[in-house]
Amino acid sequence: MTTFNKVTAAHIAALREIAGTQYVLADEESMARYAQDETEDLHYLPEVVVKPDTTEQVSRIMRLCSQELLPVTPRGGGTGLSGGALAQFGGVLISMERFNRITHIDERNLQVITEPGVITEELQNAVKEKGLFYPPDPSSRGTCFIGGNIAENSGGPKAVKYGVVKDYVLNLEMVLPDGEIIWTGANVLKNATGYNLTQLVVGSEGTLGIVTKIVLRLIPLPKNDLLMLVPFRSAESACEAVSAIFRAGYTPSAMEFMERDAIDWVSQYVQSSAVKIEDDIQAHLLIEVDGNYPEVLMQEMEGIAGVVEGFDIGEILFAEDSQQKDELWKLRRRVAEAVKANSVYKEEDTVVPRAELPLLLKGVKEIGQKYGFHSVCYGHAGDGNLHVNIIRGTLTEEQWNGTLTEGIREIFQLVKKLGGTISGEHGIGLVQKNYMDIIFDQTSMQLMKQIKQIFDPKNILNRGKIFDC
Repeated sequence: MTTFNKVTAAHIAALREIAGTQYVLADEESMARYAQDETEDLHYLPEVVVKPDTTEQVSRIMRLCSQELLPVTPRGGGTGLSGGALAQFGGVLISMERFNRITHIDERNLQVITEPGVITEELQNAVKEKGLFYPPDPSSRGTCFIGGNIAENSGGPKAVKYGVVKDYVLNLEMVLPDGEIIWTGANVLKNATGYNLTQLVVGSEGTLGIVTKIVLRLIPLPKNDLLMLVPFRSAESACEAVSAIFRAGYTPSAMEFMERDAIDWVSQYVQSSAVKIEDDIQAHLLIEVDGNYPEVLMQEMEGIAGVVEGFDIGEILFAEDSQQKDELWKLRRRVAEAVKANSVYKEEDTVVPRAELPLLLKGVKEIGQKYGFHSVCYGHAGDGNLHVNIIRGTLTEEQWNGTLTEGIREIFQLVKKLGGTISGEHGIGLVQKNYMDIIFDQTSMQLMKQIKQIFDPKNILNRGKIFDC
């Protein structure tokens, strides 16, 4: 195993020469805000933080770190949920926050060239002004960076109809761990030229290289949308309704699941009275359709309402205007914040074929009873992605950091049994790597480690993420 060197005063001086004195932070107070992301309560302080703003600067930094055997952690907006941007080994943390420019919106070819430090929502708004649409929209879209979305192959509510980040990435400029600069593909919609390096990098969690430019495809912006909130008297029935809607021939632009605690907690957290929940309601589906023709959308919404009325539901709430739509979406998007404000928690990002959601939810609750933990579940039900938030509550230290791992392993084993996997969009990072053996055999794991070795033979870049090597 590679032995890293410590960052010295000489290294800091060299980094300041590359990026500028004001963009190299070496005091503990300044570095402290880079020691955490949104993953549980993990805390790893880097030895130095560097904030470059050109590809050439990143290249020079990586050459220095490669020569000096300094561990490097790339970081975007710090909104990750798997610890992927935490400096576990100290060393040099490269913050991409100054890579915040949208280089070019190509309206003729429906593409955008952007730097990785652009906030996702700002990119969406910029292309929207041109009548264009970039669909991937994680709940943290107001603070997360496009580069982080690339690293985690993010999805969000629109994934059910429009796909995830990988479906929009055409080409990437990337700095390799030794400082070499490459482009991974071409700015074209079809590409059968050699191995697909672009798609290999998407979802690689910053372990293979540092992305410095991104070419994304866009689509025309849908002109209209309709939204409804459906209350169910059984959470498992809400999950059953998901598959029924698709089998009936409808493809919503979003279909989000929230069990009762989730919507109760977020309503209190944001002080919203938008949803009045009857005592016997156990879960909700938030369902959106979009397109260009209002009459078609109305027919789709009526058809979906007809499907869910076959289940034991309360009164459907149809959003009457944009303000009410925004209020309902605010509740869904801020559930994670509400859960975090309520208790220390562990979030497991499970995903199964959508028809298996009822069995997954039932199993999660049974495992919770077995190990004595309470869970709050919500997620992107339309694509089978259920976020299982395990609440610490009154669990002891031994339970929280000991026996609970056995319960999580049982959840992931259930996920595998149902044909799913252990992360849909949050990545593996630090917190899930001990469960990778559930999904992959030794041959598959060895192939991934060999890919890492080819890109990063000195193992300096985001070491310890996804797997130990």
